[in-house]
Amino acid sequence: MRRKYVRALGAVGLAAALFAAAGCQASDEGNDAGGDGNCGGKLAIFGAFSGPNSGLVIPSLNGAKLAVRQHNEANADCQVTLQEFDTQGDPTQATPVANQVVGDESFLGVIGGAFSGETKATMDVYEAAGMVMVSPSATAIELTAGDNKAFHRVVGNDATQGAAAAVYFRDVAKAKKVFVINDGTTYGAGIAGELTKALGDLAGGTDQVQEKQVNFAATISKIKAAAPDAVAYGGYTNEAAPLLKQMREAGITATFLGFDGLYDPAFPSGAGAGANGAIVTCPCLPPDKAGGTFSADYEKEYGSPPGSYGAEGFDAAKVLIEGLAEGKTTRKDLLEWVDAYDKEGVSKYLKFDPTGDVDKSRVVIWAYEIKDGAITAQQEIKLS
Repeated sequence: MRRKYVRALGAVGLAAALFAAAGCQASDEGNDAGGDGNCGGKLAIFGAFSGPNSGLVIPSLNGAKLAVRQHNEANADCQVTLQEFDTQGDPTQATPVANQVVGDESFLGVIGGAFSGETKATMDVYEAAGMVMVSPSATAIELTAGDNKAFHRVVGNDATQGAAAAVYFRDVAKAKKVFVINDGTTYGAGIAGELTKALGDLAGGTDQVQEKQVNFAATISKIKAAAPDAVAYGGYTNEAAPLLKQMREAGITATFLGFDGLYDPAFPSGAGAGANGAIVTCPCLPPDKAGGTFSADYEKEYGSPPGSYGAEGFDAAKVLIEGLAEGKTTRKDLLEWVDAYDKEGVSKYLKFDPTGDVDKSRVVIWAYEIKDGAITAQQEIKLS
């Protein structure tokens, strides 16, 4: 069914004033649309490309850039331009970026957001403009729980990951009591809540920390009082790394599990030796599990294997690139293209339900373990 939209340009004047602060830069991944004007076009990508949690996002940015570069090298008369907007994952920086993008008629679609909070803050802007969003990594359930038709994601949502983490605690870690912590963000609070529901009687205490917090003595006291044999954390590296370090220094040896927000090289480096043995779950594939030649191509291009959401960033870009290559060069046509997309990607088979979620039967969750300071694939978590 075709979807109808009312176009709104948003606060373009405000965006222009804040544009430089938002950190926009043009990528070198192509020029303006080539050929006869009926093929190719311009895409935006936004996320935490700098800042304390950028290690989680850079692989998906690189994956998207690789997809654009490969397309442009193979299609001289059908060029795709990718323009990067660095929001540092901050909703207040993402909002003027969204207004800037929708106010520029040359932008046809957007890859992002990378984090759930910045995605939630900007969805209505893109929706009003009828501009399709394809996220490689925003997992909050609420993003697809409303009436927004522009947003799509190529990863599973927090309900799936929360349930998988509960299975891991129960069947692998053999935990009897799990203390659950979140950072109060859209993502952290949401996924911690999903885990708590899935844990049932294994849930044994909760606490909430704050973004940019550095001292976690109060939380550590609560953990000690609860005496759990496992601790779960919903949030990002900037707070999780010092929290885990301080936990270990305080003598807490309980199993530590964090979600995909911690799939970031800065997490083990920031937590130090105490991070060894920590578990990170993610609805993202280990590099060697991606389809086709993606992993080899990525490593050749960037000198290292793809990390968190590298394959998913490639897929998010490819969905849009293929639409532009097929002549879907209006926002309306490109949105309808994504709605109807039905094809194998490198991370999974890609088909979206009416809410924008990727086919749930194709979602997989992996557990990764910190070993000698490196995030290494441990096992796929099978849901019954």
